[in-house]
Amino acid sequence: MSEVRVVYRKYGGSLHWNHPGRLLGEDEHGSWVGCSAGTVGQRGHEPPVVWEMPFVMLFPRDQWWTATFNADGHETAIYCDVTTVPVWQGGEVTMVDLDLDVLRFKDGRLHLDDEDEFAEHQVLYAYPDEVISQAERSAAWLMDAVGRASGPFGGAHDHWLSLVS
Repeated sequence: MSEVRVVYRKYGGSLHWNHPGRLLGEDEHGSWVGCSAGTVGQRGHEPPVVWEMPFVMLFPRDQWWTATFNADGHETAIYCDVTTVPVWQGGEVTMVDLDLDVLRFKDGRLHLDDEDEFAEHQVLYAYPDEVISQAERSAAWLMDAVGRASGPFGGAHDHWLSLVS
């Protein structure tokens, strides 16, 4: 398992969430990165935060999203970011966060978050039409797949999460 750097940026290039992780491996869904309890992350240049619970992240191939699967005890079971396609270069995976998020809470509730931010940023950053339509398609696909617990959202993360303490 090798160390990697996870780097989310906002449209226009500004630094967003970034933190270390360990590349756990790959499967049919993509590449899995684990983050142990105590991982230190940072949003942009804000003060660092310490995540108290472990989680794993999925970076799919050729898809406009990423997913975080949290350990038991966290209010959010699955947190998906609509992004550009994740790109691996050396020991870093990077993508542009396109604001929209799909969340499944531990109690089963499903929520599409940050639609207002997505609308504001379309104007502020002049998102191209193809980026807007791809982000909307990805959010709709995620709402369906996460809601039905299909594909990687049907428990594929359990094995990977068991490798992270």
